[in-house]
Amino acid sequence: MAEFEFAGTTFRGGKMFAILTALSTLGGGAWAGFEIYKDYMDMKEIVQNIDVDQISAENEKTILKLQESMVRIEEAIEYTRDIKSGLRDDILGIEKQVDRTEDMVRTSEEKVRTMIQNAEERFENKRDSLRSDNDQRMTDLESKVERDLKLLETDITKKLQRALDNPLAQ
Repeated sequence: MAEFEFAGTTFRGGKMFAILTALSTLGGGAWAGFEIYKDYMDMKEIVQNIDVDQISAENEKTILKLQESMVRIEEAIEYTRDIKSGLRDDILGIEKQVDRTEDMVRTSEEKVRTMIQNAEERFENKRDSLRSDNDQRMTDLESKVERDLKLLETDITKKLQRALDNPLAQ
């Protein structure tokens, strides 16, 4: 079995393994500590070299640019509101014109319907009047023709009777 001696003490087996593990852990911890200290020193140097005045000046420039942008944005918002208000007014004006036009169309439509209805009534009255006049004329004409035919028949009958009564009179 392996053993090793350190400071007058002999270590064997499991103790030796525990000591080696403890020593390697201490070594790793010391190395990590040195690395952290090195990183700390590097960061300290970087922090010491930071120009706070330059950062403040850059921040001031950025703030001024942001303020200018905010002013432009506010102007754009106000301009947009003006446009929106103008468009709303235009739309309301157009709606009023459309309403007036619709009213005019309805009024005109009613007038045209009334005119058409009046014309139809006049045409019907005129047609009825003409029909009545024609019927009356036809009746008068038929009556006259019948009278004339009776007169003609009577006249022919008289002449025929005279001719028959006195064939030599003619």
